[in-house]
Amino acid sequence: MGTVWIPGAVRLGDGAIGGAMDTPALPPRVVWHTTESGAGNAAFDAVGAYLIRQGSEPHLLYDPTTDRLGQFGPLDRSARALRNDGETRTNRTGRVCVQIEVLARASKPFTGYWSPGPNLRAIMAAARSWGVPDVWAGRERSRTDWRGKGGHFGHAHVPGNDHWDPGAIDPGALFAAAGGTAPAPAPGGQRPGPRSVVSLARVLDAARRDPAAAQGAAAHRADVLPVEKALAAEGLLPAGWADGSFGTKTVSAYAAWQRRCGFGGADADGMPGRTTLERLGKAHGFQVTG
Repeated sequence: MGTVWIPGAVRLGDGAIGGAMDTPALPPRVVWHTTESGAGNAAFDAVGAYLIRQGSEPHLLYDPTTDRLGQFGPLDRSARALRNDGETRTNRTGRVCVQIEVLARASKPFTGYWSPGPNLRAIMAAARSWGVPDVWAGRERSRTDWRGKGGHFGHAHVPGNDHWDPGAIDPGALFAAAGGTAPAPAPGGQRPGPRSVVSLARVLDAARRDPAAAQGAAAHRADVLPVEKALAAEGLLPAGWADGSFGTKTVSAYAAWQRRCGFGGADADGMPGRTTLERLGKAHGFQVTG
């Protein structure tokens, strides 16, 4: 049996937030959320109280700037931070479904400025104790992936949910900050495969050329396809349009991604730039070259 209560975590609420898991034979997973708030002790206390009042408690509340950690309920029971997917109770999927609310905003990924310490390592050690592999399993709101894969997901990747947190955090930074040795993947888990390489220059060229060309024209299909799949996983592009052609729908989807990253006006025109493309790549497993 894995860790139920994390040593050193502040107890929040009465400890009763959910019930038994519906599908304990399915792989274990972690879901990362952001509170869309500031950080610090005042925010920690206010958000913790708010989540209790709303009856939407996760298992854990974490401050990435102070390494402060609170726990609402036992990790072997369900939390309350996810919407159901029809009749599927997503909070109760898997051996465990450890949900973590991070005091941060999705538009500014917390792995870019955080100060992880012993409590972050304790979170990851607890996840590993349940067999959660060091794998970023989140790619899209796929029911097949949600049921079949073990690992770490973003709230944005859970079927039945429409939030886009935690934003373009760097999964590699999570695993590196955890230290130690990760267990072998649990049944249904997977190790990351080789990262795709995407040329910024070719993607930008496709964004300029494809919309004016014939329907389905693809100037640089191999480079565009990983970008479109990532936009689809973010819920910004219908999966059927992830075809390697950077057409008008992809331009609109990329503009929406730029806005999510905090850009506006002429900086959110759907023409890829290095900052936003690298954020998308970090979240979805591709590397950006010149």
